[in-house]
Amino acid sequence: MAPFDRPRTGSSPRGIAAGDTWWYAAVAGEAAGSFSARVRIRMRRTCLAAVLLLTVAYAGLVLTATGRRWGDAVTAGRLADPAVARFLSEHPSLQGLSTVAPAAMVLALVAVGVLRKRYALTGAALGTIAVTLVVAALLQRYAPGPHLVDASGATVPSGFPSGAGVIAAGGALGLLLVAPHRLRGIAVGLAALPAVAAGAYGIASGHRRPGDVIAADLLVLAAFAALVALLARRGKVRPAPRRGLPHQRLLVLLPLAVLAVGGLAAGGYLLADCLPGAGAVPAELPRIAHRCGQALADGTGAAVTLVLLGLLRHVDLDPGPSPYRIAPTIAEDPFSEEPDHEIS
Repeated sequence: MAPFDRPRTGSSPRGIAAGDTWWYAAVAGEAAGSFSARVRIRMRRTCLAAVLLLTVAYAGLVLTATGRRWGDAVTAGRLADPAVARFLSEHPSLQGLSTVAPAAMVLALVAVGVLRKRYALTGAALGTIAVTLVVAALLQRYAPGPHLVDASGATVPSGFPSGAGVIAAGGALGLLLVAPHRLRGIAVGLAALPAVAAGAYGIASGHRRPGDVIAADLLVLAAFAALVALLARRGKVRPAPRRGLPHQRLLVLLPLAVLAVGGLAAGGYLLADCLPGAGAVPAELPRIAHRCGQALADGTGAAVTLVLLGLLRHVDLDPGPSPYRIAPTIAEDPFSEEPDHEIS
């Protein structure tokens, strides 16, 4: 090791071997203006923005009386909407979608990670999902808010944010870490569509409120943005080649884009007409509120996926060839006693 190759302050000494580039990767990730630093700052801002939106959704949908009445109207609107009732009666086999979809997302994540031998990234993605589930459970149990009751008067446990939604969205976004860069958009897009469908079915069946699904998507976005920022901090990211979008990726991302823009636009347009007041709720309002909640939840799930894909479009998380090499510290003596080096 050269005299200027010192470890970080407070770190334990580490032996040097040929090809060991841990210190250089750390320096590259900390250098101002480096690629890793730009990715880290971008992901950190995304995490903070997701946490801010989650706080706004919690304050508006849980803490305010108008938000709670709107959630009740969405739940009641599923029974007042004949299209939803007909869909649920004609497709009873979809009752297990809320359970099958999250499990399928996690299994797909593990399968892709194991097949590509990305064991560390797979473990990091699963650990992020587990931590997010713990945070969701703590929010459900200890976050301040009113006690909800059902029609019979029994207390309903809080579902903000949805645990099944966290698993489904986490499994879909976790593919960002383990899927190859060229197929990342296709893999994540195909996984995000069932995750959004599971959230929509949960709202239609009355098991979840729109705020529960929206909060789960925002919480997962914050968690995975923080994970990528940590990877960038350790110098585990590198620039990806800038190529145009293949047609196969457009076929998957275009429906997500339409769902994100259309869902958020339609939900925002209907939201002004379906906010219940303090008086009696009009007969038409629950049906409009249900459609508004469905549009907002679906649009948020698709938008979260597109945002993370867009931010990591030119970021490759696969380990690449090391740009630095450390030569052996002791060179071979050319004047050894071997016959080939004898001087006549």
